Amino acid sequence: MRLTLLLVAALALTSCSKTETAAVGGPAKWNQQAPASFKARFETTAGPFTVDVQREWAPLGADRFYNLVKSGYFDGARFFRVVPGFVIQFGLNADPAVTAAWKAPSLVDDPVRRSNGRGFVTFATSGPNSRTTQLFINVGDNMRLDQMGFSPFGLVTEGMESVDKINAEYGESPQQSEIEQKGDAYLAQNFPKLDKITKATIQ
Repeated sequence: MRLTLLLVAALALTSCSKTETAAVGGPAKWNQQAPASFKARFETTAGPFTVDVQREWAPLGADRFYNLVKSGYFDGARFFRVVPGFVIQFGLNADPAVTAAWKAPSLVDDPVRRSNGRGFVTFATSGPNSRTTQLFINVGDNMRLDQMGFSPFGLVTEGMESVDKINAEYGESPQQSEIEQKGDAYLAQNFPKLDKITKATIQ
């Protein structure tokens, strides 16, 4: 019995430590400069895909993305906004405490050096200099977003067929404010068929 209790306690401590690393550290801890180029592989319930990042396209965005992936921020996050022919959006953590830890500071805008064509990955914004953790994959040719300041930092070079399979049945129904406050509990209860990221890693 004592051994069982010790094992349970150890597992709980490990689980908490992983969450606290991202939640408490946030961008204050995870702030390395990204390599000039790197790949991030996403394992998802719709299949795997790989994002090829070129830092020169959007240096600040590439750095934030690199640190989000390294910290495990995306693991367990759902694709909560899926608009066919337009974008697939994600980047709110399953744990609201982790999402909150990464909301500040926001990023200064990068100049737009690549167009928002199909497969390009870009940070979402709510206005100038407001990028934090939310991203979208362009699933259509969205060049009109270029003039609005959306600066791509990467491109899906493998697995775009997986991206196209991401469940779109809920459209834009999930409310971002509810996800931020309640995390995956809100999505699992109200939108259980949303696809999710099981693991994201730097290659």
